[in-house]
Amino acid sequence: MMISFLRKAPVVLLVGTMALAACSQGGFRGDDAAGGLGAAGAGAGGIGDPSSPAYFNQVIGDRVLFAVDQSTLSSQAQATLAGQAQWLLSNPEFTALIEGHADEQGTREYNLALGARRAAAVQEYLISQGVPASRLRTISYGKERPIEICSTEACYSQNRRAVTVISAGLGA
Repeated sequence: MMISFLRKAPVVLLVGTMALAACSQGGFRGDDAAGGLGAAGAGAGGIGDPSSPAYFNQVIGDRVLFAVDQSTLSSQAQATLAGQAQWLLSNPEFTALIEGHADEQGTREYNLALGARRAAAVQEYLISQGVPASRLRTISYGKERPIEICSTEACYSQNRRAVTVISAGLGA
């Protein structure tokens, strides 16, 4: 009987520790116990704070999409990038890394070059809107980092993108 309990003790301790941790942090939900919305909420630093990265990512939009084999910005992409530029100009403590991506069609080398052209197109647009070039860097991942994995146009279209990743305190 005692040996059986000792074998189960680590599991009991683990479950108990998880339960205590959940209680001390307001439960297993994503929001806090006081009824707030946590990091993604309306408070400082959340989606309701226009100077927060969460606002940039979710309200302004952190990505633009491209047509097949293209690095030309659509009018919808330009509208998103205009918002990104305004946000970056209003928040000079942030820098941006622009990631260029491609779908899985084509060779690795072709897609790396295409991703680089897409990232450069975004960078050039942001600079044309007044964002200092010293605050922008580019990188191409080609087809190496898909967000959708399947061989349909619905997936391909999501992978043909440029993503603006912002960081604080990394000024050039």
